[in-house]
Amino acid sequence: QVQLVESGGGLVQAGGSLRLSCAASGNLFSINAMGWYRQAPGKQRELVAAIISGGTTNYADSVKGRFTISRDNAKNTLYLQMNSLKPEDTAVYYCNLMSDLYNRAYWGQGTQVTVSS
Repeated sequence: QVQLVESGGGLVQAGGSLRLSCAASGNLFSINAMGWYRQAPGKQRELVAAIISGGTTNYADSVKGRFTISRDNAKNTLYLQMNSLKPEDTAVYYCNLMSDLYNRAYWGQGTQVTVSS
């Protein structure tokens, strides 16, 4: 199976930056995609950014130009660099991994990001 552990969340002022990390462990063979989702209070979980196995990246329109997703295969770690943060970016951020081997999605426990105005 697969385990995901996020880190890097916290409190930051608007305009600031944070970098989230997601350390993956377990059987990481045949990963279809990895990504970051977020869920704000009272809202549905939404995709923030994803990186497909071939390296293609996708971003939500609301974060394009401000957030960058990357993956270090040697460290089995996924990153989300978040710049120019806005109060509306406040949410719990979750790491996600889509496994073709196990034909299912895995989720981390989430990390809180709070942006003050």
